Amino acid sequence: MKDYRIVLASASPRRQELLLQIGMEFEVIPSRKEEKITEKEPERIVQELSRQKAEDIFRQMTENNGTDKAEDDRRTLVIGADTIVSCDAKIMGKPKDREDACRMLKLLQGRSHQVYTGVTVIWQSKESCSEEYFTFYECTQVEFYPMSAAEIEAYAACGEPMDKAGAYGIQGRCAAYIKGIQGDYNNVVGLPVGRLYQELHKRELI
Repeated sequence: MKDYRIVLASASPRRQELLLQIGMEFEVIPSRKEEKITEKEPERIVQELSRQKAEDIFRQMTENNGTDKAEDDRRTLVIGADTIVSCDAKIMGKPKDREDACRMLKLLQGRSHQVYTGVTVIWQSKESCSEEYFTFYECTQVEFYPMSAAEIEAYAACGEPMDKAGAYGIQGRCAAYIKGIQGDYNNVVGLPVGRLYQELHKRELI
């Protein structure tokens, strides 16, 4: 993607690792904009939030530079993403505290739930100089083994759940309780990089 200055509008280390894994060069400028949810369906919520993040950073870069071009004359391409967990129509983001993490894990243990990630990419067209974007989502089904109260408490106490939607990291210690998944594993980690790459390639952005 040598024609674009790629910016990830997220501070998530998991998303950064996944982009690096597929050989993408990028910089990180996290969006601090307050999230506003107007949608009700989980797949619409994650797309809405991912677009808000991407738009926030794209606007900042345009306003700061008077254009969206970097100093080396490349155009800016911003990637925004948001992940939530849904179980019994209950939407779970990141836990507020340890008690909230335990509450979420008690609901998830011993059963299946869905993980949704929305992705938005915004860039300026080289041909028309107009702003363009696309948004999509992925959904992965995750099934947990049963967890005892002691196991839930111990996992919550390790600190790993605190910055993760649904209060667990599939790539971390919680792997001990994952019975199986249906769908994209990387989507549960935080970014469906395979789908992202294919969408970029389809539009000849890479």
